[in-house]
Amino acid sequence: MRNFKSLAPQRTSRIDAAPCWKGCLGLALLLLLTGCARLQVKMGMKVPLAQIPVASMDASLPKGPGIAPGGKSPLVVTVTGANGKVYATEGAGHGKIMWQDLKVTATVVNVDKKGIVTLAHDPRKSDGQVPHITVTAPSHPSVHADLDVPLRYDSKFVANFSGASGSSGMNGTDGTSGFSGSPGSTDPNNPSPGGDGSDGTDGSNGGDGGDGGNAPAVQVQVALRAGSHPLLQVSVSPSVGHKKLFLVDPQGGSLTVVANGGEGGSGGRGGSGGRGGSGGFGSPNGSDGRSGSDGRSGSDGSPGRGGSITVTYDPQTKPFLTVIHLSNTYGPPPVFVEEKVGPLW
Repeated sequence: MRNFKSLAPQRTSRIDAAPCWKGCLGLALLLLLTGCARLQVKMGMKVPLAQIPVASMDASLPKGPGIAPGGKSPLVVTVTGANGKVYATEGAGHGKIMWQDLKVTATVVNVDKKGIVTLAHDPRKSDGQVPHITVTAPSHPSVHADLDVPLRYDSKFVANFSGASGSSGMNGTDGTSGFSGSPGSTDPNNPSPGGDGSDGTDGSNGGDGGDGGNAPAVQVQVALRAGSHPLLQVSVSPSVGHKKLFLVDPQGGSLTVVANGGEGGSGGRGGSGGRGGSGGFGSPNGSDGRSGSDGRSGSDGSPGRGGSITVTYDPQTKPFLTVIHLSNTYGPPPVFVEEKVGPLW
């Protein structure tokens, strides 16, 4: 007799090959996504700068020439080869030049290893200065790029001192199901009843959510820096926490001061009652057990109180107060006081 088992299609090897192929592809993608420079160069996704005969280099901020205190912007460097071909940096430049092949030095601003430019939140650290970036290439010491970064103050600044949100309540645990009744007998000559199913247990109650935190009282001072392009100097001081300073351009800029009470935490869900056990089969059948009751859901926490906000402004700033927005939900109405306010720094 022929061995039909040896003639059957061997599907096992084909099934096992699929996960192996997917695993290899996944590993390759992981290496690419995690920035394995050597592999990316071999695949043509990146080009070592040392292999390019560089004629010139340029640097720019594609999202705009300026940067505001507390802001960030990607830096893009382009190099032009001797043949006129232009190469850009990876990241925001979507190019093949690796940042590891460049050296970036900066004053006033900071530039990280991925070409992201950041400026300190405190305007005093940059006020009156011109941030500058210089890009060089160790493999091409004769070329470099210089970039001045203008300061801008027409951004939407935010000073947030809101209370913390309350913690969510724990969910209740579900009850356990009852056991099925033992089987009886339907034999007409020897009948016996089925056993009753046991009751399911009750679900436990959900925990109550925590109350939201209260926001601190906030004092806001507004002074005018006069000139051909006036700016607002603003100091925001909470009763608890650190003072924050802002330099705001009323032509396009704004400042929102937030001292909302924290939202109360959500109550936990009550646990579901366990299902009653089924009655056993017999003559007669046993009764089903009673299902357990669902637990009560926890109550939501109460919101915290909003902090009081007092704005003391110099009379010269009155025409520009519309660019200062206030929010203190669950708190008292803000208070405005007009009096002389000198330079804040």
